[in-house]
Amino acid sequence: MKNSTVRLIKSDCREKSIPQQIMAHFTANKMELNLIKVYDPTLLSSSKVYQINGTLSRYLGDEGSIQHPQYVFLPLPNQKKKASFRLNRNKLMTRCYEVEGMVYEKPMVQDNSQQLQLF
Repeated sequence: MKNSTVRLIKSDCREKSIPQQIMAHFTANKMELNLIKVYDPTLLSSSKVYQINGTLSRYLGDEGSIQHPQYVFLPLPNQKKKASFRLNRNKLMTRCYEVEGMVYEKPMVQDNSQQLQLF
């Protein structure tokens, strides 16, 4: 199957309540995301970013049995959803999109950090 590309533009659904000056600035800075539908769960990667139900998430791994696999995702920082969640294969095929061009990089740990001692 060929991956289809979906173009999504984030916009505020309350545009009518925003003053004209702010609205002009907002429309000039709309963020555009290129989304690629996930058709094959074997192509999921923990370094890629996925959009599921409007939440940007990263893939943690799979659980469950071979007949009933569960795919575990963790929302990225600063997302409204905080807890990890699981998708079965059917929900993964219908709700999961890979965000093209976005890569998750693990936070770097500083080698020269100091440990504080409590007395």
